[in-house]
Amino acid sequence: MSDALRAGVTGTDGGAGVLLLDSLQRRMHALFSLYYDAVATMDLDQVNHFEREGVLPIAFSLFHIVNMIDASFLLMTGTPPIWDAEWEAKVHPAIADHGKHRTVEEMVHQRIGDYEQFQAYMRQVFDRVEAWLADLDPEELTRLVIPRPFPEQIASTYSARVAGPDGITLLDATECWIYQHGLRHMGEIELARGLVGLGGMTS
Repeated sequence: MSDALRAGVTGTDGGAGVLLLDSLQRRMHALFSLYYDAVATMDLDQVNHFEREGVLPIAFSLFHIVNMIDASFLLMTGTPPIWDAEWEAKVHPAIADHGKHRTVEEMVHQRIGDYEQFQAYMRQVFDRVEAWLADLDPEELTRLVIPRPFPEQIASTYSARVAGPDGITLLDATECWIYQHGLRHMGEIELARGLVGLGGMTS
């Protein structure tokens, strides 16, 4: 992280850290609202629709992003994931795995079993992120989450490209693992919605 950005985050330049955190809070709330709107305007058949080989169903994008945010929270805050055997039994996904390290050929078979329970799980994950951001000290954003050199699993990620000379900070992780990752998969969902006769989420 540059000295100028570090000064902004910690507030030594007159409160820029507060503005940055406020922006994160508002953008995260907006992102999550898109997901709430998306699931409210799709039924389970549309979510589980299989278009053709090589095209991931909406079920993959939905389960993947929520489960990845849940798992990432452990690295970011030390808080264990919400997902456990009890949630797996409730949601009953065809593949109880976010699929980050699996192939497209495997994950085209992802399906969500209980849509209502999935939405309950999603809300718990999103609510926890928003509550955490609401109480976060802006100075925490400069905390190093993963120092260099990165392990192989991290080195190939987008966050590794974003990282500064010291490594991935909490700000990098929040932006890359939750916000930007969430937007990426919302784009997939918007495209896939067109395949089942639905419109996009924003103009």
